Amino acid sequence: MTSKKQKDMGLFQRYLSLWVALCMVVGVLIGKYLPAIPQFLNQFEYANVSIPIAILIWLMIYPMMLKVDFQSIRDVGKNPKGLFVTWVTNWLIKPFTMFGIAWFFFYVVFKPLIPADLARDYLSGAILLGAAPCTAMVFVWSHLTKGNPAYTVVQVATNDLIILLAFTPIVALLLGIGGVTIPWDTLILSVVLFVVIPLAGGILTRTRMIQTKGEEYFTKKFLPKWDNVTIVGLLLTLVIIFSFQGNVILENPLHILLIAVPLTLQTFLIFFVAYLTSKTLKLPHEIAAPAGMIGASNFFELAVAVAIALFGAKSPVALATIVGVLVEVPVMLTLVKIANRTTHWFPARQSNP
Repeated sequence: MTSKKQKDMGLFQRYLSLWVALCMVVGVLIGKYLPAIPQFLNQFEYANVSIPIAILIWLMIYPMMLKVDFQSIRDVGKNPKGLFVTWVTNWLIKPFTMFGIAWFFFYVVFKPLIPADLARDYLSGAILLGAAPCTAMVFVWSHLTKGNPAYTVVQVATNDLIILLAFTPIVALLLGIGGVTIPWDTLILSVVLFVVIPLAGGILTRTRMIQTKGEEYFTKKFLPKWDNVTIVGLLLTLVIIFSFQGNVILENPLHILLIAVPLTLQTFLIFFVAYLTSKTLKLPHEIAAPAGMIGASNFFELAVAVAIALFGAKSPVALATIVGVLVEVPVMLTLVKIANRTTHWFPARQSNP
């Protein structure tokens, strides 16, 4: 049953964890045996931001922003409960539970295995993931759980607007608690570069294309052209980052697994917080499933981008955000399976969002 649904995902999306693992191997080998490549790329920086990586990150994020239809927000009042579940879970619960779980594992459970300085860096990466709920892959997860597509668009669109306002102060607060000094100008610049500019570009492109070519052309012809651009941009970015991270990974291979533990537990926790809350509120499954998925999944492209902008591509902080990419697909597919097996928990589908 689920295997048929997985066929609806693109080749890159279906095997994303495999591609990420391959990129890790390729990047580490480049860093060890062809160090001149990362050294050459390292020359192209501006304000501590790698220009090649910035370009690739724009290629990741821009196609996602094309899919966001802000016109759908006008229907927000028809059934706001699902949106309240999404907003509260994503912004009042998720960043803080991520901080708590990651801190407990990195500073307590794994204390004998992880030096204090690396624990702080890994915690910072987890914070960036926790403050960046999913905005694009959730369309895939919603589709696989037969979620209401119109309502999912509203959830994503409002989430993008909240990111503009809430991401920076939440990240600054939690990083400060974690003992990291945050340059506000760099953090704000990274949000402008990797959220505001791609979002504005996506809105302008979407509006222009629909006006000139029509919505059917935009949806069926134009958007599919970008299907694999995000994933290709992500994979190329990972090769570069892993080439910078080669020594850290070779010296601490166990750390990849250690970082994955709190990230995985957090993903399951947040899914069930939103999913069971939706059940309590008697929301239909077509709204409850995407509400759980959007919180559980991460806007890892943004997390990786901000990690690089704040701490550099060679930082263990960036490595921690990349582990989030590594565990994303298998964990989310498990949650899809759980959601599809529990549809009987919820009232019947409703016709309107």
